[in-house]
Amino acid sequence: MNVLFLTLLDFNSINESGIYTDLMREFVNNNHKVYIISPTEKRSKKATSLLDRGNYKILKLQIGNIQKTNMLEKGITTLTLETKFLKGIKQYFSDVKFDLIIYSTPPITLQKAVEYVKKRDNAITYLLLKDIFPQNAVDIDLIRKEGVKGLLYRYFRSKEKKLYKVSDYIGCMSQANVDFILKHNIEIPHNNVEICPNSVEPVQIQIDVKKAVEIKKKYNIPLEKVIFIYGGNLGKPQGINFLIECLNENKANDNVHFVLAGSGTEFAKLKNFLDTEKITNAQLFSQLPRVDYEILVNSCDVGLIFLDSRFTIPNFPSRLLSYMQASMPIIAATDRNTDIGKVIEQGEFGLWCESTDVDKFNEYVMQLCDDKLRNKMGLNARRYLEDNYTARHSYEIIMSHFK
Repeated sequence: MNVLFLTLLDFNSINESGIYTDLMREFVNNNHKVYIISPTEKRSKKATSLLDRGNYKILKLQIGNIQKTNMLEKGITTLTLETKFLKGIKQYFSDVKFDLIIYSTPPITLQKAVEYVKKRDNAITYLLLKDIFPQNAVDIDLIRKEGVKGLLYRYFRSKEKKLYKVSDYIGCMSQANVDFILKHNIEIPHNNVEICPNSVEPVQIQIDVKKAVEIKKKYNIPLEKVIFIYGGNLGKPQGINFLIECLNENKANDNVHFVLAGSGTEFAKLKNFLDTEKITNAQLFSQLPRVDYEILVNSCDVGLIFLDSRFTIPNFPSRLLSYMQASMPIIAATDRNTDIGKVIEQGEFGLWCESTDVDKFNEYVMQLCDDKLRNKMGLNARRYLEDNYTARHSYEIIMSHFK
């Protein structure tokens, strides 16, 4: 079977680890021919090229800058994506008849490219819904539904509905996502929407105690304290004001240490707070070498997830998987609409509170200073990952429509 995968993720090999590369590796390992469009941004100064890896091909399509850039440039790049993807398909894959098209959100602006291949090849289309846009932007006041700015919302909402319409199947990250999509898009047949969760190919992690100590010493991270780590985007969706409140309330807690690693629009605000208040039990890193970061993550004690309390859409951050893979318990501080907290608590591998409840967050921090509880929840996290969130699970969910 010939599979076309469209993504914004920039990678050169499916041997890299990640929710998309791991899934594509499942297809390749099951003897499917996989064709991938993985763009590269203009700032890299790399021209469009086709990487032939034998049993799969990756089209490195040059697009405008979309990450870590201003809103205008990001908007223009987003609007031109489907034209570029469509041109790339016609130029490089005109002689390939596809049986299955898989694509993810973000972005929602690939509808014309998907529709073209679907009609040309009579292919089945499968959307991996990782982002419910534009409503998520409305929730945190990035765009509005009314007034002049409402024009932008209505344009993207129209594109969103067209993408859903062209999708034979929509794989959602959780049940709350399924319910939200069906409630707010009543024209979508219920049988078209299912759970196809974020997933990875779990690897066995052997913690090298010597390396763990070395990496902590390298970055001046205390050896004797319980280390809480947050790794990922530091932007508006993460509700950084709540994180700042939590850090401020814990600044005198000598039992714990917070490691924050990431980048985003709120990085400067967080750094300014830590510097101004002279917080000694928290560290902020903008970028760590990949090897160092992986050793560090696997050497920490508790994983943290933050989401803005204003969200009405049910986010389900994929960084959860890296914590679970490292057998780490999790504290999730989120809005009420996501079911990530429900999953974590039912699986008994973490604790949840609303991202307005600083007292509850602090209570959980103290609970997880207990070694016995951490170890128990950590083992549950790894077990839940292997039972529910493997790339093999996602592959079989998608392939069930071909039986």
